[in-house]
Amino acid sequence: MQFLTPLALLGGLLAIPIILLYMLRLRRREVVISSTFLWQQILQDNEANTPWQRLRRNLLLLLQLLILAALVFALARPFITVPAVGAGQIVLLLDASASMNATDVDGGTRFDMAKRQAQNVINTLGAGDSMTVIRVADVPEIIAPATSDRLQLTSAINSAQPSSATADWPGAITLAIGGAGDATTFDVVIISDGGLGDAALLPEIPGEISYIPVGERSENMAITALATRSRAGQPPQLFTQITNYGPQDAEIVYSLTVDGELFVSNFYTVPAEDNIALTSEQLPVGFQQIEASLTMPAASDIEDYLPVDDRAWAIASDTTTRRVLLMSPGNLFIEQVLRSLPSAEGFRGNLDRGIPQQAFDLYVLDRWLPNDLPDGDLLIINPQRSTDLFTIGAETTQAGDIEVANNDPRTQFLNLNNVNILQFNQISDVEWATPLVSAAGGPLVLAGDIDGRQVAIFTFDIHNSDLPLQIAWPVLMANLMEWFAPQNIISTTGGLTVGDSVLIRPPLTASAINVTLPDGAQQSLPVDRQSVVFAGTSQPGIYRLEVLEGSTVTQSQSFSVNLFDPAESRIAPQGTLQIGQTTVTPGEREEVGQFEFWPLVALIALIILLVEWYVYQQRQRAPRIIRRTGSAPDVVS
Repeated sequence: MQFLTPLALLGGLLAIPIILLYMLRLRRREVVISSTFLWQQILQDNEANTPWQRLRRNLLLLLQLLILAALVFALARPFITVPAVGAGQIVLLLDASASMNATDVDGGTRFDMAKRQAQNVINTLGAGDSMTVIRVADVPEIIAPATSDRLQLTSAINSAQPSSATADWPGAITLAIGGAGDATTFDVVIISDGGLGDAALLPEIPGEISYIPVGERSENMAITALATRSRAGQPPQLFTQITNYGPQDAEIVYSLTVDGELFVSNFYTVPAEDNIALTSEQLPVGFQQIEASLTMPAASDIEDYLPVDDRAWAIASDTTTRRVLLMSPGNLFIEQVLRSLPSAEGFRGNLDRGIPQQAFDLYVLDRWLPNDLPDGDLLIINPQRSTDLFTIGAETTQAGDIEVANNDPRTQFLNLNNVNILQFNQISDVEWATPLVSAAGGPLVLAGDIDGRQVAIFTFDIHNSDLPLQIAWPVLMANLMEWFAPQNIISTTGGLTVGDSVLIRPPLTASAINVTLPDGAQQSLPVDRQSVVFAGTSQPGIYRLEVLEGSTVTQSQSFSVNLFDPAESRIAPQGTLQIGQTTVTPGEREEVGQFEFWPLVALIALIILLVEWYVYQQRQRAPRIIRRTGSAPDVVS
């Protein structure tokens, strides 16, 4: 046994003043006597009450000396030499990936065991050792910079939590190498279940590597795929893949919840180390979201040690491509612009047959109007007669002084300064519409909502203008198509895994974006550029985005995030690690560390202090001496 601070032993000299205090202390005992005539000893006691007395046996003195000895011993920081996994400068990589949530070990999860192993490494740090702790998740982070302060290291380990994502081991090892600073050699301690991914992607570590494995079993059932598909004229489909990573065939209960209501629940048997594929074709039309889950039957003797991958979510596939019907005697300009817009799927109708029975999202009526307007969104170009929506007036050539409405998303980036229009029809009874483009003689382009549908009107024949030859033509049509069917805030509603980043393309008029996480928490993203990156997908589940213009929600979209990572669901612990060309095995501890046990000594001092307090309190309760003189008792001390 040795001491890290041996000078603290000089604190034992404090025993001298403690003993002197007891020698100087005046001791009187309270004794019951029968008569004051026998109290002559008082005079002798007064005479004998000199400053110094012979030290007598005293339990309190003994306990106080023991307390002092224990405290001094603890301050000296005694330690014994023990085997250690590293020495000098140590970087500890603590695996916090999804597989570390497995419950196949005693005392909680694998991550709980990893934290206990990390604490053991901290306990064996030598006097000149320092340690850096890196939590390895989808984004590796240093939770404790290089320090020899064991309390700081312990606090960092205790506060760490596992994630539900795949660990970025190449990034973590790169961070560990960079965190070593100028040190040419250092020790790396990896506490993990071994799922480090492709060894070829892991950088070589210049220092010594130690591997502390955690985990015992491989049994796990997982949903490894969940996707929806919508086909024209057919009910939506759902594809599910369930994988058994254990060594035995397992029976599971597969449950499907659609928009919060239980839709189906069935038993399935999944072969060992294999998967089954399920297809559901009877989903309700118009559903929004789906949740699939796995549970083990009550009578099953097979364990499912990782709960993170037992649930998966999917959003109904929602494409913003609009089916557009063009009814025109012939307009190459409109056909070309519809083909160039990714959000439009154009169809050309026959004027002799009229509007087909099949429904479309948008009807483009160019120089032609049916007797009854179709029930849908309308883009009317150069109408030839009045309808219930508007009244056509006289034709005018006053098409100069063109003005574009300001601060309207339907006219953003629109410049008509060089556009010339020969003539147009004046229009009235359009109080429901907003003029987007106007000339001296009246509005040229109007748009608005009426009777639950969106309607836009061009009051001129585009062939009587040079608008189709200007860049303003595709810009105006793109703006109108965006108004008819706003594009998705993100390009996908599914297929994201935990830890993925999401590219959000908010409208230019957006002031902020609110994100509701699966646990109900909310985040607000400022909009200061054309695209915003959201990287907070650390939870599996359904996320909801809301676009705000001021305090008003103008657009919303949901997307799903799932684990779907075989490397995490395959929880069988690995006996060795392959890092680049290096194979690491859990070997014997060859380094020497120091195990300090001063906390135990301090605890003993506290216990003795409690005993001393108890003895003192008992002595204070001793009966006082009473002398009776007549009828009134006298207290004698």
